[in-house]
Amino acid sequence: MNDSLLGALCLLLTLAGYYLSKRLYLRQQRVWFAPIIMAPTIILLTVVMFNIPLVDYFQFTHWLPALLAPATIAFAVPIYRERLLIKRYPLTISLGVMAGLCLGVGSSWLILHFTNMPSALSRSLIVRSVSTPFAIEATSAFGGIPELTAMLVLVTGIMGMLICEPLFKAAKIQSSLARGISLGASAHGAGAAKANQIGREEGVIASLTMIFTGIAMVITAPLFALLF
Repeated sequence: MNDSLLGALCLLLTLAGYYLSKRLYLRQQRVWFAPIIMAPTIILLTVVMFNIPLVDYFQFTHWLPALLAPATIAFAVPIYRERLLIKRYPLTISLGVMAGLCLGVGSSWLILHFTNMPSALSRSLIVRSVSTPFAIEATSAFGGIPELTAMLVLVTGIMGMLICEPLFKAAKIQSSLARGISLGASAHGAGAAKANQIGREEGVIASLTMIFTGIAMVITAPLFALLF
């Protein structure tokens, strides 16, 4: 099989893995069927089982990350659509964004401070708590590797999805506002998806918080880089 055909098949595999996992998740609302978990698992297992070189895999799939740019611009739509909600809770959302940003960066710094991570990994870890488009943009301020940052963002989102409900129960958090803000500020897109499962208002608030936290990260990343 020539390299071009293999690259095209990898692109089809990636798209098929995403859409199949999405359809399955819509039928069976289980966290393990979420596209953010199932699609990468299918792709990773296929690449490893068939020993597909990464160069061949990325031959055509490297165009997919380019869609992050229009996706970032599209974040303006929910901000405009839910502007009345923002006007209702301006201080609460702002404080949630600030707390999420500082705790995300601060917790990453503590992990680096008490562990002996390789430099590339440590620099890519700082922005793990914001959505991928913003994280990839912000990681350059710390000298991180965008591809590694994207993987760490994925892991952070999955962890947030898995532990959020036990944490809410343990802390007796009943407020939809608190749930939405915490998920959006700490677990980005995966957290927003989980918040939508919990309730509509939680989902909307999580999406808004995710967007504002990502924007704040991009703006403040140079300052955090100087501090850390």
